[in-house]
Amino acid sequence: MDDGATKRGEAVVVQPGEARSYWQPVPANGYSDVHVTPEMTGSRTLSMGIQTIAPGCYIREHWHDQNEELLHFVQGEGTAYVDGVPHPIRPGTTIYLGPWRKHKFVNEGTTEMKMLWVLSPPGLENFFAGIGRPRSPGEPAPEPFARPDNVAEIERRTVFAGLDGASSRQEPASSTGR
Repeated sequence: MDDGATKRGEAVVVQPGEARSYWQPVPANGYSDVHVTPEMTGSRTLSMGIQTIAPGCYIREHWHDQNEELLHFVQGEGTAYVDGVPHPIRPGTTIYLGPWRKHKFVNEGTTEMKMLWVLSPPGLENFFAGIGRPRSPGEPAPEPFARPDNVAEIERRTVFAGLDGASSRQEPASSTGR
């Protein structure tokens, strides 16, 4: 029973077609739907969405210096490269990545690859908005388009480390498994 003394967190329900959605540039193409953000929940601990990667496309190798990432693949087939080691992707594959773990995802199938992503702390939603173009559900995909000229600056201010010289933060010398 709620006596009014307990502080309750937010409850957010996002129905199909209600998420903010952004077309993504090459090499991933596809789009990302952002379902949960700090602005929606008041939480500073995570964000969540679903990314769709077009057939034959990929998410380039990258890493996060301060974030944990949880991925669950719900559609498509391909390969995940974690610190250069290939792992098959199929529906039901789940991947956890701690800070500094390099990762790349390749859609090797003939259909879209879809993955649910959770990032803690948040920020990936700001990256997708920064490099993408607003998308309305059901609209046809645009012709492939390039990343913005200021992508390194967008990476620096969101959740990426060391891409294209985009961060002055350095990987700790004590990291293992690389």
